[in-house]
Amino acid sequence: MKKTVADWMNESGVAFGTSGARGLVTAMSDRVCHAYTIGFLGFLRDVGAWTPGMAVALAGDLRPSTPRILAACATAIRDAGGEPLFCGYQPTPALAMAAFARHVPSLMVTGSHIPDDRNGIKFFRPDGEVLKSDEAGMARQPVDQGQRVWDDAGGLIDPLPLPPSIDVASAYVARYVNMFGGSALAGRRIGVYQHSAVGRDVLVQVLAGLGADVVPLGRSDRFIPVDTEAVRPEDQALARQWATERGLDAIASTDGDSDRPLLADERGEWLRGDILGLLCARLLGADVVVTPVSSNSVVERIPGFARVERTRIGSPYVIAAMDQARANGLVVCGYEANGGFLLGSDVTINGRMLAALPTRDAVLPIVAALVAAGSRGLAALVRDLPPGVTHSDRLPDYIARRRDALMAWLLPPDIAERDARLNAAFGSIAQAALETVNLTDGVRMHFANGRVIHLRGSGNAPELRCYTEAESPTVAAAMNSQSLALVAARFPD
Repeated sequence: MKKTVADWMNESGVAFGTSGARGLVTAMSDRVCHAYTIGFLGFLRDVGAWTPGMAVALAGDLRPSTPRILAACATAIRDAGGEPLFCGYQPTPALAMAAFARHVPSLMVTGSHIPDDRNGIKFFRPDGEVLKSDEAGMARQPVDQGQRVWDDAGGLIDPLPLPPSIDVASAYVARYVNMFGGSALAGRRIGVYQHSAVGRDVLVQVLAGLGADVVPLGRSDRFIPVDTEAVRPEDQALARQWATERGLDAIASTDGDSDRPLLADERGEWLRGDILGLLCARLLGADVVVTPVSSNSVVERIPGFARVERTRIGSPYVIAAMDQARANGLVVCGYEANGGFLLGSDVTINGRMLAALPTRDAVLPIVAALVAAGSRGLAALVRDLPPGVTHSDRLPDYIARRRDALMAWLLPPDIAERDARLNAAFGSIAQAALETVNLTDGVRMHFANGRVIHLRGSGNAPELRCYTEAESPTVAAAMNSQSLALVAARFPD
């Protein structure tokens, strides 16, 4: 009996997370990555979305392990009867856009923001991201690896070479330059924190194409795990230093695979991703905004949106809700707390049309916020929003055993006991009584003074995430550190 993808998941520990499959590089052997790709294409064949002989687009980020994994995936595509269409080392949304235009499936080898001892594979159908229901179908797929020969570590003995890469960056850059115009950012001096982001050169090209004076900063040959939800202290310090020393109006950056944005104002203060998301949605004139439960509640308090819908964390959940909303003919978009923006409908601004791109994109929210700010600057644009600041951080190396113990303690079966326990533990941190508890994704506690504490195990890495919301950055940050300290002390290593 052939092993299924689920069997490979259980044996390797490489499982589906918030977005795609993720695991330790040591666990993501050529054989495991080959099996995942075979299962992916088998599932698409069974649902009528792909047939042997069709192309499959693929690209990767700049992690050291990515070329090897790409070769294993390309070999699997050929073994399944497909033709690998290599798009080079380019942003995930650039790959997705090119594949959607060609009506072919695609996969991106990336671990996103997590450290480079891990990697992953994001999968896309010909018409959009793989959803959670698709992942379940993939997991059931039997895997036939044919006559392939593997070494003792599961490495390919004879991997097939990647074909020459095609250009997908030019169309991606043109998408934004054509929409907003070559003078949209004229007179603006914008830094680009390049680090090891795969889209670092693309972002420079977009901003320069919009008329900005672009200053590349911090390019690195070593992979740097930039997390747009939990910006490292050293990156906070760098942004403030660069803004002052270089006389910058803003600083733009992305995570490793360039589907999540970072944008700092003229002071070098990084804007939250969910603030970028709502600014972008407002500029585009969205009717319906879909966003996870972890995003800032300011979006419900600003005028202009007909409806705001909340989901579990992860782009597949956002996309599923967007699909339902779009059926009503409304302009629909979505965003995550990490800033990744999903445009679910074609939009027209000043006679220029921007086509839908229903996958996470970093460039659109960066450009939209800069355009919306104009000469006033980003800090003034954000100050005009209703009060409400979110802060996020994490406990690293928070293994499943600790997470499960925490959740069992937070969520006893009896609701009255649960609420009493949560109020006793976290009410003093929020300085108010517990009001409601939302279990959509993790444990999100709302307190009588409007403050929020949200604890959730990461779907991509062994981390415990904490999201807090308060009336000021100082209070939100203090609540976050106190909550993480409480959890770490109660459930130590």
